[in-house]
Amino acid sequence: MTHSINYQLICRKVQEIARETGNFIRGEREKISEKDVELKSVSSLVTYVDKTAESRIVAALRELIPDSGFITEEGTASHSNEKFRWIIDPLDGTTNFIHGIAPHSVSIALLEDDELVVGVVYEVGQNEMFYAWKGSPAYLNGKEIKVSPTSKIEDTLIGTGFPYYAFDRVDDYIAAMRYLMEHTRGLRRFGSAAVDLSYVAAGRFDGFFEHALHSWDVAAGVFILQQAGGKVSDFNGENNWLFGGEIVAASNNFFGEFYTVVHKHLGN
Repeated sequence: MTHSINYQLICRKVQEIARETGNFIRGEREKISEKDVELKSVSSLVTYVDKTAESRIVAALRELIPDSGFITEEGTASHSNEKFRWIIDPLDGTTNFIHGIAPHSVSIALLEDDELVVGVVYEVGQNEMFYAWKGSPAYLNGKEIKVSPTSKIEDTLIGTGFPYYAFDRVDDYIAAMRYLMEHTRGLRRFGSAAVDLSYVAAGRFDGFFEHALHSWDVAAGVFILQQAGGKVSDFNGENNWLFGGEIVAASNNFFGEFYTVVHKHLGN
């Protein structure tokens, strides 16, 4: 498939798919029990809800762009260097979902060649749809959003995540968190990187950092953040955040100082 696509139309269709998936996830919440929970690793959980949601998303997206490839958390579809590749997390925040707490989200991004061109994050608990397409502003439930104008570290609120594997860097991570605890308004750990990045896009958080992430955790949220005026890098100031497993994200106003702090503690 080589012809161009209508990014706005694709984004609208992806929102519909994300909302339908979110409705399914919400409906399963009261039915799920411990016997439905599988352990992928010590703190990495998966349920039939994740797998069913992903299968539904893949089927719908295949109809939207035939011959597209898929990079998916639960491995229900694959890719082989197609022009268009979807990056999907059917349920970002599975542990939150299992325990009945928010946020948990559906995250869908579209790569055209190596460029992100659509991002949709649907936070199920509060019914919040964050989205953007190539050339557009970022939106939340139909209203344009922008990153925070805050530039002073003492006025910022920071989002992060706690690693659930790769524990060899915990001491450095805690050192970075301690510095930020002492110099900001606080740290928050909500348990869905897709939502954290969307919150930076909406100006709720001023910055976000985490390591041991995957492409499906960050792709859609980063694209939305960039369209909202934000900036991202890995811990060493490079562009290897999509597949490199680590990310620093903030508004342009605050990025420089925030990156310096994270790099000092977690950079190579």
